[in-house]
Amino acid sequence: MVAFPNCKINLGLNILQKREDGYHNIETAFFPLPLCDVLEIVTAKNSTQFTNTGISGGEIETNLCLKAYRVLKKDFPQLPEIEMHLHKTIPVGAGLGGGSADAAFTLSLLNKKYELNIPDSNLFDYASQLGSDCPFFLLNKPCLASGRGEKMKKIVLSLSAYKILIVNPGIHVNTKEIFQQIKPAIPSKKIKEIIQQPIETWKSTLTNDFEKVVFSLHPEIKKIKENLYMHKAIYASMTGTGSTVFGIFRKEDKIDFPVEKGYFQKWIENLD
Repeated sequence: MVAFPNCKINLGLNILQKREDGYHNIETAFFPLPLCDVLEIVTAKNSTQFTNTGISGGEIETNLCLKAYRVLKKDFPQLPEIEMHLHKTIPVGAGLGGGSADAAFTLSLLNKKYELNIPDSNLFDYASQLGSDCPFFLLNKPCLASGRGEKMKKIVLSLSAYKILIVNPGIHVNTKEIFQQIKPAIPSKKIKEIIQQPIETWKSTLTNDFEKVVFSLHPEIKKIKENLYMHKAIYASMTGTGSTVFGIFRKEDKIDFPVEKGYFQKWIENLD
């Protein structure tokens, strides 16, 4: 059985306060994009195996797909040994949620393929064990997220009149280090209110709190955002903790955006 885990972008990201458990309360809007990995699961003849191709995803033993399998195997011992193959096209550690998507889709695929009959609410609980934004990919619709990112509420938000350019410079941003430098604060205006306004107003109101810290450490990432605006982006922002930056453009505009050597760039036009 095959699935196609997709990525997401953050439309705004505010760090509100540090929690007693060490995590932070946030507010953001998640928006799914049709840039996808490919995940295949078949029943194994012998032991469970995981293979991957495409963009390197780090150490196999720490892969979230395997962790997702083990989380379910613990409660559903009838799960057979499997062979799992992941082809990565979503940049890794880039603020696009690719690893979280792979994990969430693994849960869904196992639930469906082996008829575990896990209710959606329980599946969300399993996803929360794997990562703060994993539950989003079970919903996979535009939504507002709060708490650690696991509390979600669907919103009506269409970008069908636009296209998005994703640019990733291949820089690894240390999330733990970035969080240590963030100063939580309550914004004057909630993201829920901002994204209901015309996109043309977002440039001055919709912000990602991580940009200031990341841009100071990696000026190249700041330059990407500046270049997107120079090439007629209506709105541009870093997603998550970076290092991916995206620009929203009118669909009819013809944009000749320069391609930097070693950068990942992808136009996404199917935003229905």
